[in-house]
Amino acid sequence: MVKDQCDAGFYCKINIRTNYISDLRTKQNVLERSCRMNSSQSIIEKTLKLGAHNYHPKDVVIERAEGCMVYDPEGRQYYDMLSAYSALNFGHRHPEIIAAAIDQLGKVTLTSRAFHNAVLADFYEKLCALTGKERVLPMNTGAEAVETALKTARRWGAMVKGVENGKQEIITCSNNFHGRTIAIVSFSTDPVAREGYGPYCPGFKTVPYGDVSALESAINENTVAFLVEPIQGEAGVIVPPEGYLKKAREICTKHNVLLIADEVQTGFARTGRMFACEFEQVEPDIYVLGKALGGGVMPISAIAADSDIMDVFTPGSHGSTFGGNPLACAVSIKAMEILVRDDYPKMAEEKGRYFMNKLRQVKNDQIVDIRGKGLLIGVELSVPADEYVKKVIKAGVLAKETHERTIRFAPPIVISYAEIDDACRKIQSAFAQDRAGAGAG
Repeated sequence: MVKDQCDAGFYCKINIRTNYISDLRTKQNVLERSCRMNSSQSIIEKTLKLGAHNYHPKDVVIERAEGCMVYDPEGRQYYDMLSAYSALNFGHRHPEIIAAAIDQLGKVTLTSRAFHNAVLADFYEKLCALTGKERVLPMNTGAEAVETALKTARRWGAMVKGVENGKQEIITCSNNFHGRTIAIVSFSTDPVAREGYGPYCPGFKTVPYGDVSALESAINENTVAFLVEPIQGEAGVIVPPEGYLKKAREICTKHNVLLIADEVQTGFARTGRMFACEFEQVEPDIYVLGKALGGGVMPISAIAADSDIMDVFTPGSHGSTFGGNPLACAVSIKAMEILVRDDYPKMAEEKGRYFMNKLRQVKNDQIVDIRGKGLLIGVELSVPADEYVKKVIKAGVLAKETHERTIRFAPPIVISYAEIDDACRKIQSAFAQDRAGAGAG
C-alpha cells in the first residue's frame, strides 16, 4: 500500500515535470512562430500577397520610430531621410503633438461638418495667420486639397471672371506631381500615372516648367488659373530659374488669372521658408497645403485664399465628412504653434545648408548635381539611382530615388547636426563602395 502510494507520487511528479516541459516547449514554439510571423520578411510577404501592388516599397519594415530614427522588427535602426514626403517635418511622434492628440482623443474626434466643433475656428485662425489669407477650406489629403483648388478656380472663373461654364481652362506644368485623382492624372505628363485611366478630364493645358514665355502664350480668354509647384519634388527636386515665380505672378495678375501654389510638400518650413513662394516674395491667390499640416500624426489638408475667391462656395457646393474634424485640427494647431515658436524655417535653412555642404564632400564620379532648398535636397546621378539607394539603406539611411536618377534627402527638420554628421558618414560609405560598378548598365 505504501509502495503504491510512493509509486503514485513518483509518477505524479514525472507527469508534472513532463507537462511543465511540454508547456514550456509549446510556449517557445508559439513565441518562435510569433517572431517569424512578425519578422520583416513575413510582413513583406503578407503585404505583397494581400495588398494591391500600386506601390513597390523598399525592403524595410518600420515598426517604431522617434525623432528622425526608425526601427524595424529586428531592431535595426535607420535615419529617416524621406520624412513621408515632408509630412514628418516635426519628426516621428513629436511629444507635444502626441500630447495634443491624446488630449483631444479624450474629448471628441469627429462631428462631421453637419455641426460646429470647438476646435475648427482656432484651426482657421492659426492657418489664416500663417498664410496671410482671409479664409480656409479644410480637407484631408493633399490630392483632395488640389482638387478643391481646381474646383475653386473653375467656379471662380464662371461666377466671377465670367467664363462660360464648361469652357474654363487651367494651365499646369510638365513633370508636375499634384496627386493621383482622375482630374489630376489627366494633366500629368508621367505615363505611369496616366496609363489606363482614360477618358481624361478636359480643361487643362501643360507648359514647360520654368518657362514664363510659354505660360503667357498659353493664356486665353478662358484661362482661369495657373497651378504650379514652387519646387518640383517628385520631378527630382527641380528648383525653377530665379525670378520665375515672380514673373508668373505678374503674368497672372495682368491677365486676371489665379495663381495656385501647390505647397503640399514645400510648405511649413521644409525649404527654409514657411512657404517656398517666399523666396521671391510671391503671394499666390490660393495656397494648397497638406502633409506637415498634420504634424506627422493625422491627415489634414486645406486651401487658403481671400474672401473674394473663397466666397464662390455656398452650402452643399463642396465638402468632406472628415474635413476639419476636431482631432486633426487639434493636432494641426499644435504643429503650427511649434513651427512658429521654434522657428522651423530658420532651422531648415541652416541645417539644409550644412547638410548640402556635407553631401558635396562625398566623393563619387557619378554624382552630377546636388541641389535643393533647405532640407529638400536632390542628389542627381549619371546612372540609375536605385542601386545607390539600396547601398544607402543598407548603411542605415532611408532614402528613395525619384525621376530615376535622383536621390531625395529630406530628413525631419528636428534632425541634429550630430545626426547629420553621422548620416553623412553612412552616405559616404555607401557611395564609396564599389562605386565604379554601382548602377552600371
